[in-house]
Amino acid sequence: MNKRILVIDDEESLRELVSTCLEDLGGWEVIVAVSGYDGLRKAASHPLDAILLDVSMPDMDGFVVYETLKADASLCQVSIVLLTAKVLPGDRTRFDQMEIAGVITKPFDPTLLCAELAAMLGWE
Repeated sequence: MNKRILVIDDEESLRELVSTCLEDLGGWEVIVAVSGYDGLRKAASHPLDAILLDVSMPDMDGFVVYETLKADASLCQVSIVLLTAKVLPGDRTRFDQMEIAGVITKPFDPTLLCAELAAMLGWE
């Protein structure tokens, strides 16, 4: 069975790159969301195996999206991997306190993205 991943990121070029990698190299189905609000709508309307969530977004940041997902009984068990460009020392502490599968930092190697995600999610 194919895995279905929701990619929530406000950068179009990054969404396209991630989608292409996950579909072509991983063979997974990808749903894309252009904002936190869009991501929450799509998460509620599609069965998902994982969410790749950008931390820095203008309308609703990834931390608010994360909290909203975790507060929803129908979505709280979906695995979340954070995608972030900036990792400050305080962020690592915050990430450690969150129920996430892992963190991928930008820039990332597109050829290794599927393997990294599979390892974090236990899909190997």
